[in-house]
Amino acid sequence: MNRRDCIAAAIGLTVMGLNRVAQAAAAAPNQARILVLGDSLSAEYGLKRGSGWVALLEAKLGAEKIAAKVVNASISGDTTSGGRARLAELLSKHQPSLVVIELGGNDALRGLPMAQTQDNLLAMVQMAQKVGARVLLLGMQVPPNYGQSYAMQFARMYAQVAKTTHSALVPFLLKGIADAPDSLKWFQADRIHPIEAAHSQILANVWPELKKGLK
Repeated sequence: MNRRDCIAAAIGLTVMGLNRVAQAAAAAPNQARILVLGDSLSAEYGLKRGSGWVALLEAKLGAEKIAAKVVNASISGDTTSGGRARLAELLSKHQPSLVVIELGGNDALRGLPMAQTQDNLLAMVQMAQKVGARVLLLGMQVPPNYGQSYAMQFARMYAQVAKTTHSALVPFLLKGIADAPDSLKWFQADRIHPIEAAHSQILANVWPELKKGLK
């Protein structure tokens, strides 16, 4: 191959590369961007990496051939106050089309005022909606030892925020796990964090509402 042919070939490869970049750029706006803002239940606490429900969600999206990028911004031990403080930067950086909020359980464990938790959840939903993102709230329930009245109010809090903001809701993230007759077998030794085998059920609880948010 002479010098002229080499130059022509190089130009051809460059054009092909630019076309691929342009095609990728054109497709990117159509790709859903899912931001998961949660605590240890979504941060794979006590599990091997890639085995939690968020990782299973990524695999599910691929299997369903749904073009979506998942950003897991969950931090073990986080509260609604922590999530609220972090959310603005995350929204700016990732520009999600769907925000999944899985927070509130640690607020209850720490005995924080329920009114504060509800205010934080409401603020986070509104922040996400303000930038055009849809929101899916993942509800949590507290153990019976908190008292029936408190437990009912806590569960109702998520429904109230969802209704006020017209956002989607999964009433109880751990349905079929924490309320199962043999619930202890689904939890790690701390009796708080689900074992790896339970995360497929968590995804099953989340998936129907999450899929609607991708349309």
